[in-house]
Amino acid sequence: MAGGEPSEQDAAKSVAKEKRVMSSEVVDSNPYSRLMALKRMGIVDNYERIRDYSVAIVGVGGVGSVAAEMLTRCGIGRLLLYDYDTVELANMNRLFFQPHQAGMTKTDAAVQTLTGINPDVVLESYTQNITTVEGFNKFMGSLTRNMKGERLDGKSGVDLVLSCVDNYEARMVVNQVQSQPCMQAYDLFFRRPAMNLVKPGWNQVVASGIDEKTLKREGVCAASLPTTMGIIAGLLVQNTLKYLLGFGVVSKYLGYSALKDFFPTMEMKPNPQCTNNSCLQRQREFEATKPARDAAAKAEAERLAAEEALAATVSLHEENEWNICLMDDEEPKDVRERVPDIPSSSGNLPEGLFRELPDSEVLDKSVISSESFVDAEGDLEDLQRQLEALNSF
Repeated sequence: MAGGEPSEQDAAKSVAKEKRVMSSEVVDSNPYSRLMALKRMGIVDNYERIRDYSVAIVGVGGVGSVAAEMLTRCGIGRLLLYDYDTVELANMNRLFFQPHQAGMTKTDAAVQTLTGINPDVVLESYTQNITTVEGFNKFMGSLTRNMKGERLDGKSGVDLVLSCVDNYEARMVVNQVQSQPCMQAYDLFFRRPAMNLVKPGWNQVVASGIDEKTLKREGVCAASLPTTMGIIAGLLVQNTLKYLLGFGVVSKYLGYSALKDFFPTMEMKPNPQCTNNSCLQRQREFEATKPARDAAAKAEAERLAAEEALAATVSLHEENEWNICLMDDEEPKDVRERVPDIPSSSGNLPEGLFRELPDSEVLDKSVISSESFVDAEGDLEDLQRQLEALNSF
């Protein structure tokens, strides 16, 4: 879908198209075999669930376009793409757009490329400026529609919003969206590459004390490398997958210093002095749920403790064909009693270790005498005569 806001009928039609089965069969023609291997390895319980999720990407630039491609290759259910800009040749330092797409809107060019990569993904293209009143209303309207195109009466129709914009006004709009109930988002900071998982009332968003107005200056071109874009996009999508599919540890705040290859992590707490009223309301609502969250955390800790206690009482190996047993290090005498008494003149072995072969002193020296040796010179002469006889035949 391309060009503005798609109708509910168009959205429903896009979902109705037949999708390929997510098979785990290991054949060259199966595009999902390596993804489904995560399920076979026990990393993900049910990888097929990825088709149930919708992700909105605001800003289809150097990071947003690459993130969209990665999610498309992973088989995400639906992608909503927002950008009002067009592709330029100056964008060719990125990893996604191609020279022949110059002049196209970024959203249309993205849909063109992504459809060819994985036609199973539902793609919604929104070429609009979300910082205008009309654009913001359409933006909010699209986020409150589910994968079937049905409106949800103000509830979120997407599972995660990826904010990949370097425009301050657009960031303020995304911030307003992040302050709405049930709206989770990953917010990117481009001045100092970092990403921050934002949940309503749970932590700090961009308007809560972080001034990003100096991100761009008139007439100054921001320097960027495709390597940095790829790294940030990869980290963003990796944590998006962990968040949606419930595996691994999701980074709450992860930075990246390209010059030092340094990845700082931290948590950003909510700001009680935030100027955003919606943010303050979410903070109060989040604080009200603290007793329930504490009780759930305590119950989970007790459950894990009970499982560990049960595991400690269960034998890991009921069968012991070789009669292997573990002994206390403090009782080496018991071990010595079960080892044959072998004389040993070497007392410098570590405690608990014993020789299994006799020392040189226990050899029968009486068998070693001068008669045990033969005349080496005579033996050599005899051997030489035998060799000469053989060569004569």
